Amino acid sequence: MQKESECIFGIRAVIEAIKAGKQIDRLLIRQGLQGSLYHELMIEVKAHNIVFQIVPLERIELVTRKNHQGVLAWLSVIEYQLISNLLPMIFEKGEDPLIIALDGVSDVRNFGAIVRTAECLGAHAIMIPEKGSARITSDAVKTSAGALHTFPVCREKSILRAVEFLKDSGLKVISAAERQGKPASEADFTGPAVLILGSEDKGISRELINLSDVLVKIPMKGKISSLNVSVAAGILLYEAMRQRSE
Repeated sequence: MQKESECIFGIRAVIEAIKAGKQIDRLLIRQGLQGSLYHELMIEVKAHNIVFQIVPLERIELVTRKNHQGVLAWLSVIEYQLISNLLPMIFEKGEDPLIIALDGVSDVRNFGAIVRTAECLGAHAIMIPEKGSARITSDAVKTSAGALHTFPVCREKSILRAVEFLKDSGLKVISAAERQGKPASEADFTGPAVLILGSEDKGISRELINLSDVLVKIPMKGKISSLNVSVAAGILLYEAMRQRSE
């Protein structure tokens, strides 16, 4: 749970934050909330496509017992982007896009470490879904060594739809699979590409696997059968940088 100092509470406070252009990372609304202020809040929430959850009162009071009025929001510590806006700018620079898509990576420190590696090894952006992904907190920023303040993070309603958009835009879809596919050193990471990484417990969804142009794996000799996702990201991104540099 994020600290209370990182959130705002109260209906009017949240409305004004939205109107002021603040990006809301997470919004909790108490079940059964009614009234004119509530309706004003929902107008702003829907107009700005803000993700929210309807929760019991107890869920909110786990965070604060102050006068929250049934509404609790966390402000984003970074400014999210959309891949549909970012991609044309990469092409306009004359560069081959290298985008990372995270499917279900929920550990904050893993996420921060992946961003740090991506920035160091020449990727252009990371895509995450609105739901089911690590929230960007101060811990994530710290683990990224500050890269989250400069490296583009695209929060998309659907990773599947976003990857479909990238594929239609000419990007090769490369998925990191644990035991199937080509060894990373034999796969072609050159040209416009999106690299998909999945969670350690569930891996990449079947829909994204089916959308992939190539599956890659990292050959291993040890007794442990899998790598931490941030370590796997580092190995694959290094291979991508090596091939692109040649």
